[in-house]
Amino acid sequence: MHTVLRRPDFRLLFGALLASMTAESILLLALAIWVKDLTGSDRMAAAVIFAVVAPRVLAPLVGWVVDRYRRRPFFLTANLVTATLLTPLLTVRDAGDVWIVYLVGALYGLSSIALGAALSGLLRTLLPLGLLAEANAALQTVRQSLRLGGPLVGAALYAVAGGWALTVVGVTGFVTAAAVLGLLRVAEPARPRRLARSLTELGAGLRHLGAEPVLRRALLGYGVASLVIGFSEALLFAYVERGLERPPAFVGVLFSVQGVGGLVGALLSPAVVRRFGEVGALAAGVSLFGTAALTLAYPGLWLAVAALLLAGMSLPLSWVGLHTLVQRRTEPGLLGRTTAATEALVSGPQAISIGTGALLVAVFDYRLLFALVGVVMLAAGAYLWRARRFATVPVPVPARPVVPAPRRPRPGPRPVRRVDGGVVASTRRDG
Repeated sequence: MHTVLRRPDFRLLFGALLASMTAESILLLALAIWVKDLTGSDRMAAAVIFAVVAPRVLAPLVGWVVDRYRRRPFFLTANLVTATLLTPLLTVRDAGDVWIVYLVGALYGLSSIALGAALSGLLRTLLPLGLLAEANAALQTVRQSLRLGGPLVGAALYAVAGGWALTVVGVTGFVTAAAVLGLLRVAEPARPRRLARSLTELGAGLRHLGAEPVLRRALLGYGVASLVIGFSEALLFAYVERGLERPPAFVGVLFSVQGVGGLVGALLSPAVVRRFGEVGALAAGVSLFGTAALTLAYPGLWLAVAALLLAGMSLPLSWVGLHTLVQRRTEPGLLGRTTAATEALVSGPQAISIGTGALLVAVFDYRLLFALVGVVMLAAGAYLWRARRFATVPVPVPARPVVPAPRRPRPGPRPVRRVDGGVVASTRRDG
């Protein structure tokens, strides 16, 4: 990752994302703890994560908008809008105000789609294709490093100062990111300001994902995994409370352990991509999460630590593999819609699984549900590993029209040569 960090433009973008990701790491888990504290319900706490993920079904529409604007100004504006969306949290006082947390979570989820699509296009504009995996890994290293202390800081900040302090931290982080982005200079082509009237462009990203064999198979395997991965959001609260017999805030400790694994996975992901390709990294990530889920089927503190380490390693491997694959196999003008469509295909099933998990945890034993998650994800990982062979197929490029070479005319008889009024015949026979 040292190669990409030598670039001044990427370092500036890196600094902006450091500010916004710090705010996000402190805020999101603390919001779930906040709702758990106000309502006493595991399901309502998990519903915060559902509220953030559910709007991603609108991702193709958001990507359609993102592709109509230049990446840097759009990304800067989206950070300022996100900061504004967080301010209603300052009005939350008791359980009757929980709906405000859900509303803010949903709006934040919508803005995060726009931020992700614009960031993917901005990286594609800034960097050569060979550095995309390093750039994605560098960002994941920061994100996973923040898991080490972010959740604990968020939980401690909430315990000491309350929800208003979380809101101030979130707003400050996104405003700082926008200020740093204002210093970034990017040479990128202007984009039309007005949206196209035809809705056919709305599905261009989905059509591209379906036309590319490797992208189609990668999204199919990861989509199946996403149908159950969201169960863990609700199951982890039940695991801590019923299995480990700890208070809900202990979830923050486990997320910090997951951050250690995430840091290791992020640091290893460029090497894994180079060795096994993007699809191989995705397969490894899905398989590691399945192994972690099976481990959590039996409660125990040290088993929980081992499982969360594996789960942490799985997330950056999957993320770097999938996003690098999409970025490298998509033209820049289509990348916003393709990135957003990818989010929809992954986050849509994940949103359904979070809601389903919140319902199932009240009916079935959490250990049985963790075992189900493990089996499904290991099967999806095996499918993705077999799909690696399609990644060797070169990306199709439009064929150039073949222009036939001009035909040489068939030579005729040599002309006769006159000498002193006489005729000397040509040496060529005419038949």
